[in-house]
Amino acid sequence: MITIVQLLTFLFATFAASRAVLRAKDKKISAGELIFWLGIWGGLVFVVFFPQITSKVADIVGIGRGVDVFVYISISLLFYLIFRLYVKIEETEGEVTKLVRELALRKKK
Repeated sequence: MITIVQLLTFLFATFAASRAVLRAKDKKISAGELIFWLGIWGGLVFVVFFPQITSKVADIVGIGRGVDVFVYISISLLFYLIFRLYVKIEETEGEVTKLVRELALRKKK
């Protein structure tokens, strides 16, 4: 029997995966990024429908409960993605600063 949580998770993951596919078709994300996001959403659905797998993984790595493994991995992934965003923002700020300086120097001449 499918629970409401499983159904909602499946619907959300399907929606999110479809957005990733559309972005890939529009060339807004690369094939590698598409595979990454499809893996994330597919993994989420897998964990929700087969939660006993997380308990086995928890036993292997020495963590108490399967849900804890999922939470630790999720938090680690979120921190990594935040780091990547931070780096990208810093690069963009540097590029904007450089462009503004060049434009200011051109106007001065």
